[in-house]
Amino acid sequence: MAGDDEKRSVFGAQAGSVELLWGGRERPSRGPKPALSLERITRTAMAIADIGGLGAVSMQRVAGELDFTKMSLYRYVPGKTALVALMIDTAMGEPPGPAEGDDGDWRAALREWAEQLAAAFRRHPWLLDAATGPRVMGPNELGWTECAVSALADTGLNGGEQLDAVLVVTGHVRAIAQVSASLGLGSTQAKEPEQVMSAALNELLVGRSDRFPALTAALGSAEDTDSRDQALEFGLERILDGLEAHIARRAETAQQRQG
Repeated sequence: MAGDDEKRSVFGAQAGSVELLWGGRERPSRGPKPALSLERITRTAMAIADIGGLGAVSMQRVAGELDFTKMSLYRYVPGKTALVALMIDTAMGEPPGPAEGDDGDWRAALREWAEQLAAAFRRHPWLLDAATGPRVMGPNELGWTECAVSALADTGLNGGEQLDAVLVVTGHVRAIAQVSASLGLGSTQAKEPEQVMSAALNELLVGRSDRFPALTAALGSAEDTDSRDQALEFGLERILDGLEAHIARRAETAQQRQG
């Protein structure tokens, strides 16, 4: 059937990931009673990635941490691609519920969603590398997208605009998380990205303020007003402002047409 052919072309070699994420496979298909579980394997791989990054994860490394052979793992997981898919979905966890006191406030709901996504990236910086490119999304990750899109369902935006809006918000959160990760900042670090960047820039600008007057003035003002380390919130609010203005224009246009 055409539909089956299309599915094969989309998922291809990642069919094993689809089965693990959506088919509910838990027990190996052959051999004695299993001594492992997908949950234990996945959590072990996540612990490795939390410390050494995604590149530190291998079937051999995970097997060693579990005190099993590499071939034992293949009875549960077909390979690293499927394992990473499980890691992503487990690390994302359940999507956030409605914002407290939401009452249909799409801004509050989307703001809460973005903050929770940023928190997930801080807990597991390897998600930035793992959750890219063509891959199979699991039920948790797809639930996150459902949560964000549903927040915009009654705004008057069409489906394409709702998806684009979620993509823009996600891109902003990822960008800030990427800066933090590149500076080696994790959830246990006291310093924020802009603190680290400001310190580096200030050192470079010593004796060079005449050459870079605008940058020197901006850094000085940020320190005097304690307005650093707000990039996530600042960018998110400007994105939401833009969406709100677009939604208002859409509503005004609709009223004019009705009138």
